[in-house]
Parts: sequence; structure tokens; C-alpha cells
Amino acid sequence: MTSISATSANVTTDRFEKARRLKRIVIVVYPGVTLLDAAGPAQVFSSANDMLNREGKEALYQLLLTSPLGGDIETDTGIVLKTLSLQNASKQPIDTMIISGGVGVFDLLEENRFLKWVVARHAECRRVATTCMGAFVTAKAGLLDGESVATHWRYAEDLQCQHPEAQVEKDPLFVRSGKMWSAAGVTSGIDLALAMVEEDLDHRLAMLVAQSLVVFFKRPGGQSQFSNVLNVQKKDEAGTFSELHAWIAENLRRDLSIEVLAQEVRMSPRTFARRYKERTGVTPARSVEMMRVDSAKRMLELEQDLPLAKIARNTGLADEQRLRRAFVRHMGISPLDYRAKFGAAVG
Repeated sequence: MTSISATSANVTTDRFEKARRLKRIVIVVYPGVTLLDAAGPAQVFSSANDMLNREGKEALYQLLLTSPLGGDIETDTGIVLKTLSLQNASKQPIDTMIISGGVGVFDLLEENRFLKWVVARHAECRRVATTCMGAFVTAKAGLLDGESVATHWRYAEDLQCQHPEAQVEKDPLFVRSGKMWSAAGVTSGIDLALAMVEEDLDHRLAMLVAQSLVVFFKRPGGQSQFSNVLNVQKKDEAGTFSELHAWIAENLRRDLSIEVLAQEVRMSPRTFARRYKERTGVTPARSVEMMRVDSAKRMLELEQDLPLAKIARNTGLADEQRLRRAFVRHMGISPLDYRAKFGAAVG
């Protein structure tokens, strides 16, 4: 008969206690999954563990990749992921389930067994999240009735048409609705995971994780997938004014009147104003103001102590009053309110 020493028994007990404390993050993938939809959040939680270890603390997260049958799963990039089966992944309690996006998700929507597994996990998990087209799974499973949800802008209309019971938010990077979280997909899954780390730990550690990944912290869920400036550039499909937009962005502090812009593109002011609005849907003056507000947004998010007067000067908005008026016009809130909501916390 094998005997167990007190020391080995204590080690075993410690291991079980550590396993009990760990938050199990289960990321659901399938053939054709978008690699970054799965890998982005996974990297955030793994980096959070690294940060905790550097500070002499125990890791908080245990990461698992799962797929309906388990085994090797080929992603949209051709890179293969090794996964556990759904059955094996759910043998222990799951703290957070993340259903990744990708074109292969539509094949899963007819898999009743898979949908039942998702519903069962939803009842048990503390959080359920989707990235990009993963939202089609939770919608088909009946988990989004009356809930707000985000998905990639390209699929927002389809999701809303197929599931009118859900409240599809077309613009946000991610949305939290009760225990349901959803991200627009691709890199926004990183934003969602950073917000989860901040909730589980604190702002400081989430900030360190963002810095280690060389990403902005934080693009909050309330921020749009597209800036106003990108929307303008998108409408200019032929790229007629692409070089002008780049020049404006580099010269925000200069006089950017119609006359100056027209000279830059070698047109008369009247012809330039007409063609610009035809191509972009907005006047040159409004476009310049939007670019200045976008630049001010970045300063407010990243530089907590930078005075508003200096931000106004740096963006060509002249003074605080003009900055405030432009901000309210385009964002619906004042610069100070925007900084309070979206700016990086001090300390």
C-alpha cells in the first residue's frame, strides 16, 4: 500500500486550493475561426498572469481552448489550435466563456447539441462573452432576448434582422449587458478582455497588461468602432482626398481654411468645396473640425494632466471655449466629461 506523507498531502491540498481559486477562461473555437478573436483575449489573460507573477502573486486565470469535438482546429489563417472537447472543458466550473467569431460559426448554428451546451454553460458561468460573429451563437441559443449586443459592423444589420429580439449596437467596440459581454471582433476582443481584467483585479494591473501588449488602454465599450474621420474617409471610395486628409492630420495647428485646403489640392475654393462634399458627404470645414476633435480625444484619453488650453492649441482649436463647443457638437459631451469617462486613471 502506498503511503502519503503529510508534506505531499499538503502539496496536494494546496494544488486543489489553487485550482479552486483560479478563474477558468474557456474560449470556444471551431474550423474557420478568426485567429485574433481567440488569441487576442487569450493573450490578455495570459499577460495578466505574467504581471501577477512578476509582483510575487499567484496567477488568476487558467486558459482553455475548446471546440465541439476537440482536437486540432484550423483557423482562418491556416494556423492550427489544439483544443479540448466541450465535454472535457466543462468537467470543472467555468468562470468566463468566450465564443470566438469567424465564418465557420454559421455551421455551428444548426448544431443543437452545441447550442444546448452553450445554454447550460450560460446558466453556470459568471460571464459569457462573444467576439465578432460569435454573437450569432448566443442569439440563436436564445440568450440575447432584450439584451444589448455588439458585433462587427459588417454583420450588425444581419444579426438584427435575424434576431429582432436582441438590441444590436452597431458602433461600440464592446458592450456589457448583465453577465453577457460582446465585442465587435478582431482587436476589440483585446479591449473586452482588458475590461474584464480591470474588473477582476484593478485599473493599474490592466494598464500594465495593455502596456506590455503595446496597445492603448483603454478604448472603452462606449467608443465607436469607427471614428468620424474614418467614416468620412470611407465614403471617399476613390481616395480622391486621401493625401489631403493625411496632410491635414499633420498640420492641425495651421490655418486650414477653404482657401488653404483648395490651394493644397490645386483647385479653386468653389470647385474644391463642391467636390469635397460630393465625395465625403461633409463640408471641408466640418471634416477639419472632426479631425481636430479626434486628435483632442486621444490627448484626453492618454494625457490626464494636459491642460485643456494646451490641447486646444495643439489641435488647432485655439482656446478652451472653441474646444468645448466642437467637442459637444461631435461627441455630445464636454471634454472634461469625456476625460472622466474614458481617460486613463492617475496612479
